[in-house]
Amino acid sequence: MVLTCLIACWLISNSNAYDSFYSVELETTPYLQPLSLNQQNVKTVDTALCSRKQYTKVQQLFEIVNEWRKLDFEYSTYEQRQQAIIKREFIVEHTLPLGIDIYQNRIFITTPRWKDGVPASLGTIPFPPSEISPALKPYPNWDAHSSSHTPDCGKLISVYRTYVDVCQRLWLIDSGIVNATGERNQICLPKIVVYDLTTDKKLLSYEFPSEHVKEDSLYTNIVVDVASDRCGDAYAYVTDVWRFGIVVYSLGKGRSWRVTNFNFFPNPAASDFQIYGLNFQWLDGVFGMSLSPSSLFRTERFLYFHPMASFKEFKVSTALLQDESVWPDKAQEVAKAFIEIGDRGPNSQSSTSGIARNGVMFFTQVHLDGIACWDTAKSYSRNNLQKLFYIKTNNESLPLSSLIQFPNDLKVDGNTDVQSVWVISNRLPVFLYSQLDYSDINFRILRANVSDLIKDTVCDPL
Repeated sequence: MVLTCLIACWLISNSNAYDSFYSVELETTPYLQPLSLNQQNVKTVDTALCSRKQYTKVQQLFEIVNEWRKLDFEYSTYEQRQQAIIKREFIVEHTLPLGIDIYQNRIFITTPRWKDGVPASLGTIPFPPSEISPALKPYPNWDAHSSSHTPDCGKLISVYRTYVDVCQRLWLIDSGIVNATGERNQICLPKIVVYDLTTDKKLLSYEFPSEHVKEDSLYTNIVVDVASDRCGDAYAYVTDVWRFGIVVYSLGKGRSWRVTNFNFFPNPAASDFQIYGLNFQWLDGVFGMSLSPSSLFRTERFLYFHPMASFKEFKVSTALLQDESVWPDKAQEVAKAFIEIGDRGPNSQSSTSGIARNGVMFFTQVHLDGIACWDTAKSYSRNNLQKLFYIKTNNESLPLSSLIQFPNDLKVDGNTDVQSVWVISNRLPVFLYSQLDYSDINFRILRANVSDLIKDTVCDPL
């Protein structure tokens, strides 16, 4: 044990040796697989044998912004909260954070209605944080959220993810579904809702046409393609993860169309997950999306995408997605315009991704409890993909997987001069298929500076 500790400390503290060790392993080890000195072994290292000075050579550092054992909501009075609990309108153990976004001094967190007892599906907390485990304040207010027992489809039902655009607007996708993994109930049609972040007033609510909603459709992710000088000409792309399509909504036209392609489908070989002592199968199709920066690609912009049950990354020109005349009649004619750009290797399933202004993509690794990066100016090959291993705590630096368990959503903030990567982890499989230990930390929000993350890595475009 002591020898293992000393080897681990030596490898981590001597960056050149560690890099050499890592590069040798890459020749025989699939990308994102544990090294011979694997993450589980690193977790068991007695960190008392390694000084903090040794760890500081590792530059890929995240910080914990918030963490919770369980989530709570900010009620006007204690009595209101107690009444909600008594009526089972609020069941603490049924609330799980899923999506994250950031705008100025607020963090937005979605809490979809996976189960009964979730009183609101979108809330905010302050940033910088005033406390480590704050209660969520429903956004924009309590009245905007419908009860699942007496649904009002004009209000928010079950928000999965959000997107803050360059025009200071918050876009969200409301699935309209409660109990998605149980007795699934599509109580309202899916809808896009847009808020003005300067006033918190609702600007738009667009309900999907019924023909966009297939049996078992589940709309879970949204990105928005817009220029700051053309705010009225925005396009939103929304993924149907269970029926394998992307809905394109044109703000200027006020209507939408559904895009289909065989690359939106899951890969059965990537559908088997074995994590946290659980074995389950997810046939989730097109899921993660990110847009190439308009500042770097002035003549053509791309939407990068991948199914959750997949090891591959794809791209398509946004001009094709925005051409309403193509869909659905000419879908076969343009099928090969959806291009596979590379393969990450086994166990590299990813949920979400985001691209910084410098063209570097960051993406989650849900099977490996990690984050990785890729410079979009380079080929999407395993040699150009970098796993970001380490996280900084108050006392020491540890493997990222020791503090992130199931990184579900990732965002690169776009409305700041100095960009950061934000990650929310939530132990979703344990929540769905087992039982969370509420004496432990279950949910975390983490942040890292983009430049610091990619410094001296293959992702650095400089």
